[in-house]
Amino acid sequence: MHILVLGAGVVGVTTAWYLRQEGYDVTVVDRQQLAGVETSYANGGQISVSHAEPWANPSAPFKVLKWLTQPDAPLLFRPRMDPDQWRWGLAFLKECSSNRAAHNLRQMVQLGTYSRSRLQALRKETGIDYDHLEKGILHFYTDQQEFDAAMGPTRQMQALGCDRQVIDAEKAVELEPALAPVRHRIVGATYTGEDESGDARKFTQALAGKAAEAGVEFLYGTEVLGFENTRDRLLGVEVLRCGHHETLRADRYVLSLGSFSAPLAKQLGIHLNIYPAKGYSITVPVRNESAAFRVSLTDDQYKLVYSRLGDRIRVAGTAELSGYSRQLNYTRCRAIVRRAAEVMPEAAYWDQAEFWTGLRPATPSNVPYIGKSHFVNLYLNTGHGTLGWTHSCGSAAALTDIVAGRKPDVDFAFSG
Repeated sequence: MHILVLGAGVVGVTTAWYLRQEGYDVTVVDRQQLAGVETSYANGGQISVSHAEPWANPSAPFKVLKWLTQPDAPLLFRPRMDPDQWRWGLAFLKECSSNRAAHNLRQMVQLGTYSRSRLQALRKETGIDYDHLEKGILHFYTDQQEFDAAMGPTRQMQALGCDRQVIDAEKAVELEPALAPVRHRIVGATYTGEDESGDARKFTQALAGKAAEAGVEFLYGTEVLGFENTRDRLLGVEVLRCGHHETLRADRYVLSLGSFSAPLAKQLGIHLNIYPAKGYSITVPVRNESAAFRVSLTDDQYKLVYSRLGDRIRVAGTAELSGYSRQLNYTRCRAIVRRAAEVMPEAAYWDQAEFWTGLRPATPSNVPYIGKSHFVNLYLNTGHGTLGWTHSCGSAAALTDIVAGRKPDVDFAFSG
C-alpha cells in the first residue's frame, strides 16, 4: 500500500516514519527544500506534558480584552475582515467554559504523556541527536495571581498522572541556579521532572534522513495546489514541482500541512477550524555557562519558554492571530529579548538574538485533528498549535494504528 503524506514538518516526518515502520510505501511532499524549515524550524524546544492548560479557559476572555491594546501582549488578537478568524474566535469563546477547558486539558495530558514515551522509544531505537536534555521543565511565576490561577490546572494534571510538583522559590533556584537573579521576584513554581527539551528542527531533519534510508521518498520543492476526488475518495493530489504541474497518486493520503491544512481541506468540503497563531522566538549564543540554564523553563506571566540547545539558548512565545503573514513584528521580538535579559542578564549575548516567526496551526480547543476524514482514504494529523513537537510522535504512532485498523494505545477523542 502506498501512502502520500502532505507536509514535512515534525508531524509529517514522524507520521512518515511510523507508517514506514509499519511496512507501508510512503512518499512525503513539501514545498520547501528541506524538512522542518517552517513552523518546526525554531520553536520553543520543549517536550512539555506540563504545558497542557488550553488557551481557552475561564480567565481567557478577560485577558484577551485586556491585551487588545498591548502590542507586546502574550496573545494578540488583531481583528480582520476574515470570516475564518471570526469563526475561530467564536468557537474559542465556547471552549472557555470550565467543563470544556477540563475536557481539553485531559486530552492534552493523555496525548502528551503517550507521545513523550514514544519519543523516548524512538530516540533509543534510532540514536538520533538533537541537543536533547532530560532535565524536566520548571514553570516559574513572578505574579501571585498567575500562580494562584495555575493551581487548579496543576491539580487536574496531577490527577491524570502528570508529575507536576508545586515548589517554592528556594527549591526553584536549587533546581536551576540560573534563576538566582530573579529569586526575589518568584512567588512560586512547579516542576515536572519527566518533561524534556530539544531542537525540533534537528530532530525532524535527522529523522527524515533515517526515514529516507528506510525507503521513504521525499519530494521537496513540491507545492500542493489541490485535489482530484470523487464524492468520498481522493484520486490524486495536484502539485507544482519544478514549474511543472503533476498529479500524484497513492492508495491513501495524510494531511499534515499545519496552518495550511485548513484552506486545502476546504477545497474538499472539509471545514477544519484551524487558524494560524503567529509565534515568535529568539536564538542566542550562550555567553556565561555558569549563568545559563540547563533545566527548560516556562515564564508563565509572559508566556515564554526557554530551552537550552547545546551552546545556544532558545526563548519562544507569544501568539498573534492576524492571518497568514509571516512578517516579523519587531516590537514583539524586542519584548522577548527584554524579558529574557531581565531574567538571566549574564546567560547569553542578548544583543546577538536571531529573530524568527512561524505560523502555529491552532484550534480553538488546542486539541489537534488526528484520525479519519469523511473521505475513505484521507487521514488527518494536523492542528497541533504550540505543541506539535510535544505531540508529534504520539500523534504519528496513533494515526499509524488507525490506518492499520487498530485501536491506538492512548485515550483520545480521535477524528472520524
